[in-house]
Amino acid sequence: MPLLKRTTFPLLETPENLDPNEKVFQIRFTKEIFRDYQEYLNRLNLYRQKVWTCEVSGKSNLTYEEALVCEKQAAVKAQQLPKELIAPVLRMIQQYRTLSFTDLLEKVYSSLQLDPFEGLELHAKKDGSEAACKILKVIGSGSTKSCEVGWLDQDNAVVNTSLVKADDLIRKKAPASRNTLKIFIRDSTSKRYPWIVNADLAKKYGIEIEPPEDIMNGEGLYQGMKRFANGEVASKKLKKDEKLVELPVKYPIDDLLVKPATDDPVLSKRPPLSRDFRVPIDSVGDLLMVWDFCLSFGRLLCLSPFSLSDLENAICNKESNLILVVEIHAALFHLLIKDEGEYFTFLLNKKKILKVTLVTWAEYLCNFLEMIRKEEFSSKVSTIRRGHYGLLDTGLKLKVLRELVEEAITTSAVREKLNEWIDQQQALAAAKREDARKNREEQKLNMEGVPENGRNYTDTMQNDKECPRNQRGGKEEKDLNILLSSKTGDGKTFLTP
Repeated sequence: MPLLKRTTFPLLETPENLDPNEKVFQIRFTKEIFRDYQEYLNRLNLYRQKVWTCEVSGKSNLTYEEALVCEKQAAVKAQQLPKELIAPVLRMIQQYRTLSFTDLLEKVYSSLQLDPFEGLELHAKKDGSEAACKILKVIGSGSTKSCEVGWLDQDNAVVNTSLVKADDLIRKKAPASRNTLKIFIRDSTSKRYPWIVNADLAKKYGIEIEPPEDIMNGEGLYQGMKRFANGEVASKKLKKDEKLVELPVKYPIDDLLVKPATDDPVLSKRPPLSRDFRVPIDSVGDLLMVWDFCLSFGRLLCLSPFSLSDLENAICNKESNLILVVEIHAALFHLLIKDEGEYFTFLLNKKKILKVTLVTWAEYLCNFLEMIRKEEFSSKVSTIRRGHYGLLDTGLKLKVLRELVEEAITTSAVREKLNEWIDQQQALAAAKREDARKNREEQKLNMEGVPENGRNYTDTMQNDKECPRNQRGGKEEKDLNILLSSKTGDGKTFLTP
């Protein structure tokens, strides 16, 4: 079911006491029934907004109906995983359930490339040459691991068997692509951390899904930011008699915490919104999205920084091979091909040479538009293929770039970069919380120590003034004599009587 703000959106139940002859309003793709027309319109408008996320693939910025179609397509792709790999993959998911999704995906992908599994078809060395075989049984472990393989003929039937060392196995391609594994993991698990295999799959393949004790106790899970500590609110308001003490600045810090310098201009009012764009006003969001993505991931894409006006001018230009436009498209295509996802598989099926150049970039763009299969782009493929990309509508160019960026966001490289930035942000927040805790402890010690000493000293002086000199005796008189003592030049001390 499509997600709204990363949470499941419940459908409305059928109204009670519904008369079969009663006229009602029904949404076609959800089968929800409404008696009130305004409620029907409000719900339909919500479904038409691009705020939905595919629950299986994680693709966002979709309408509800587009998310439903995406889920069906992703479910079909999840079934493309070879049957002999399903059980090993599910066991690895359950074993590494506490990892982040990116780490889990990389762990499963690398294990499939390195470790042998029963039922896996690959090649092995036989009599000095390579021959197709199928692993029937894995024997041993570690460096002594060997496999009993069945040699295959042209009809993929096992002719005879023999024992082969694991080092003699030859993999000419990965057993499954990252994109297939990503969709399978999302489709077969709880879709949130920790990744628990669905009960029906666990029962079918004999996988234990009971969580370990550390997860049950909360020790194995990431502990989020706590707002309460020992029953007290972590952030307390200052008392009226307390003064705010400015702490020394420790870099790096958040941009919002940087204080303006004395010569910086005073920003008392928010500047007016800019509407001076050459692109249509409804395409400004796509323009900003593409520009921000290229700047944020410039190093990953090997793109030099460029201004927003440069991108706007390049998009609005009627020339087909502008350098900036070609470089942006080529960088995105290189990223998608390197990820070995759906676009990579699509190009392999068409037997394309995986090299994007100034001449061939338009053909790669046509292949991408054919892959996503959207009606608004299908009629423009022939125009682009003839070399007339510059004649496309400006809004359509930005929509194409938006589709490319949305596809690029799902790649492993971008996800790893995002996770790295998130980890840095969390580490910075943890360091700030630790500094704040130490400062609170220091202030607490100062409040408990210094005022008490000052108060004792004041009380002593007040008692001295109230007591007459002739009534002091014993220890009090001795203390007073010590306070009034003076020293001479030869170091001798005399007490005043």
